[in-house]
Amino acid sequence: MKFLTKNVKIALTVLVGLALLYWGINYLKGINLLTPSNYYFTELDNSEGLLVATPVTVNGFQVGQVREIKYDFAKNKIMVQLNMEPDLKVPEGSTIDMESGLLGGVTMVLKLGDGPAMKSGSFIPTAGVPGIMDHVTDDVLPRVNGMLPKVDSIMNNINGITGDPALAAAIYRLDGITRQLQASASQLTTLMTNLNRSVPGVMNNVNGITSNLTGATGNLTDFSASLKQMPLDSTINALNATLANLQALSVQLNDKNSSLGKILNDRELYDNANHAIASLDSLLIDIKANPKRYINVKVF
Repeated sequence: MKFLTKNVKIALTVLVGLALLYWGINYLKGINLLTPSNYYFTELDNSEGLLVATPVTVNGFQVGQVREIKYDFAKNKIMVQLNMEPDLKVPEGSTIDMESGLLGGVTMVLKLGDGPAMKSGSFIPTAGVPGIMDHVTDDVLPRVNGMLPKVDSIMNNINGITGDPALAAAIYRLDGITRQLQASASQLTTLMTNLNRSVPGVMNNVNGITSNLTGATGNLTDFSASLKQMPLDSTINALNATLANLQALSVQLNDKNSSLGKILNDRELYDNANHAIASLDSLLIDIKANPKRYINVKVF
């Protein structure tokens, strides 16, 4: 009797362990066996990516999950059992579709209708509305496939450009230009530093020059005042009169009939004057040579 009791205890312990293991596995899958729920069915043509415990959402909020996936050989369809929250009443006219995510995995998206609530265990049809990945497959991928030859051509051109020795030479020259610009910037910085140091002295010199200019301006003002006080009118009149006399003298000199004109233009008078000067010169020489001939000195 004691042996049977011990065996019974072992059997009960194994059964409880198996039950806990089954519940734990389902709980890790997201299936809570202790929570009551409504269940519904749907059928799919393709269940690629669909797993037990795949979430069922309404407007992005999870309201249930996939409980079981079976293949119906009579219909060649995949039968899916859906467990819903007990408070969710699925109305008639509702549809459900499988949508693929961008990062992988799928979600059962439930679109609620506006009819009366269906009973638990009812069938929810699929609407065949394409999901995000369906749009990507149908719309984006063909365009991407059309762009691939162009991208390949662009990449070939880029490889040709990057492999061109002229580009490497241009980069080398650009590096040299950059170094020269850095050196020029350093020299400019040094020049600006020296200039900043020299600015005070330059400003002092400028101030001195300004003071000198101010003094020169005062002297020019005094000189201008002195000029205003001078009798410029009488001086100019006298100068004009002198110029008029010189002009009259020039007219007389140029006139052969005037006395001055005859003196300047008469060749005979010029020659007689030259003879007279020559005779006077000879006389002076003779006087110097024989003074007694011309000067008699008597001593009493």
